[in-house]
Amino acid sequence: MSIWIDAILRGNSHKVVVGTCFRRTYIFIKWVPSYPKSLNELMGKSSILMLTGNLQKKLHGLIGGFLKSPQLKEQITVDIEKYILSSMTNWKDDQLVYIQDETKNIAFHVLLKSLMSLNPGDDMEYLKQEFRKFISGLVSLPVKLPGTRLYKSLQAKARMVKMVHRIIEEKKASYDTNYPRRPKDVLDLLLQETNDTAEQYFTIDIICDNMIDLMIPGEDSVPMLMTLAVKFLTDCPLALQQLQEENMKLKKSKEQKKEPLTWNDYTSLPFTQNVVTETLRLGNIITGVMRKALQDVEIKGHLIPKGWCLFTYFRSIHLDEDFYENPYKFNPWRWQEKDPSGSNFIPFGGGQRFCPGMEMSRLEASIFLHLLVTRYSWEAEDDSIVSFPTVHMKKRMPIRVKKIMSHF
Repeated sequence: MSIWIDAILRGNSHKVVVGTCFRRTYIFIKWVPSYPKSLNELMGKSSILMLTGNLQKKLHGLIGGFLKSPQLKEQITVDIEKYILSSMTNWKDDQLVYIQDETKNIAFHVLLKSLMSLNPGDDMEYLKQEFRKFISGLVSLPVKLPGTRLYKSLQAKARMVKMVHRIIEEKKASYDTNYPRRPKDVLDLLLQETNDTAEQYFTIDIICDNMIDLMIPGEDSVPMLMTLAVKFLTDCPLALQQLQEENMKLKKSKEQKKEPLTWNDYTSLPFTQNVVTETLRLGNIITGVMRKALQDVEIKGHLIPKGWCLFTYFRSIHLDEDFYENPYKFNPWRWQEKDPSGSNFIPFGGGQRFCPGMEMSRLEASIFLHLLVTRYSWEAEDDSIVSFPTVHMKKRMPIRVKKIMSHF
């Protein structure tokens, strides 16, 4: 896999960290993904995280194209609104709501809808429970003896694969004489590709494995984006006030016209998008990525021998004072004049492995913030961000909510 490496070594010894950059440097060399043994074991060689070459390009391109397609944008906006409002309907005045838990449930529902058109019910609850067991072993000792965390995770994945196999068979039985020309979800898309393509890129086993691996954002990155946005806004009342004013204005305008909000409505709100961007920068939900060199590589006078791993540390880029003034301060206004597509902002990675769900992640966060600030005010209890082994809130971000009077 030939990719450009945005992250290069700096000259000062106390910051010799692969992943800190000051200008885009193109180094056309061969790298392959490299992860801890437990993660390799759980993902498997056919995972989109592990694939290289043409198969990875094909799978990444198909999924990325579908997640940006007009038909998905129209439907997924409605689905996201529905799941968020369904969650918020149960909130009562002065109730303590744990935002991290709420957003995890919302994001998982949205993801399974876009992946397999699965609606809330027994199957979704079963997959949710098994997935929690599966993901608990991603970072664990690489020991597969019965009773170990890795063993339990592998067993959970096997049960999930069995269920996805059943869902595939039910889908295929529901098709008429052929696969749908306009796929409604990622599973339709891959099954159609398997049916139409002579090369037979994707076997049923590859599809099943990747359906499970693609659930990971629903458990981790997207919910934490929404949770951290609430945390940062709570700590910055001026930003919260401006965000609320912008979203109230949009809501009032749409109600007067009796029009539903669209994907473009949500993503065109300038300050809301600045809040999402700043949350991604400061939160560093994805710490970085690991790659293994297939040949000796020299970067800025530092030798990376063949077989060694390179860790691109996003946090050192996003929190570098050379690129961001007061980098540890939540400041969404910094993005009014700064381009988030620059090489110093890479929360979704880059190159051929750029996250295909980037636009949908931002949409989901935008809708959640819109519905939250136009329906509720809140007071947050003390909580803190934990950054290891993954980013999460120590107390799951508890807030005490109160309905805004116009929604009684």
